[in-house]
Amino acid sequence: MKVQGLNSSSKKTRKLIKKTFAELIQEKKQLSKITVTELVKRAELTRSTFYTHYDDIYEVAKDYELETIELLTCDDKVLYSNQDILNYFEEIIACLKKNEETYKMLLSSNETLYFLEKLRRMATQKIFSALRNIYYTPDLELDVEFFINGVVAEFLKYFRNMSAYSLDELLEHTKRWYQKIFE
Repeated sequence: MKVQGLNSSSKKTRKLIKKTFAELIQEKKQLSKITVTELVKRAELTRSTFYTHYDDIYEVAKDYELETIELLTCDDKVLYSNQDILNYFEEIIACLKKNEETYKMLLSSNETLYFLEKLRRMATQKIFSALRNIYYTPDLELDVEFFINGVVAEFLKYFRNMSAYSLDELLEHTKRWYQKIFE
């Protein structure tokens, strides 16, 4: 990222760039089809303003990725118990709800699947690390993989408007499924 010390104006500009980028990715479905010219025109910014904040469109995508990973992984938080894990699921859903429209736009493109895979791997590792201290079985890693893969698939369906369930219903089902498998 180019701008280091973000003042209020810079934060607003970056937010506008990212919001416009999310709209374009929803429309175009491919990152490679989005141009800086198109983004700045829609956002009503100058090219120099864009380049003050980002080097290119791919850096905007990476910024979104890093921001989302930071929000969703809570890496500084260690999970010691089953209740910690259930609370972790609630925190993730709260984050998803807060930014729901943005995630719907971003996850409409298949180009975000690599990003989603990174999140899936991080969540799998976080849950596995917690569970091996709480509930160890020889197949624990595989059980966690199946669990997280199923959860991610259902949430992807939700954000692509292909699910009949709300985020709250998905959270409750995730917690019930977790308890059936791991408690």
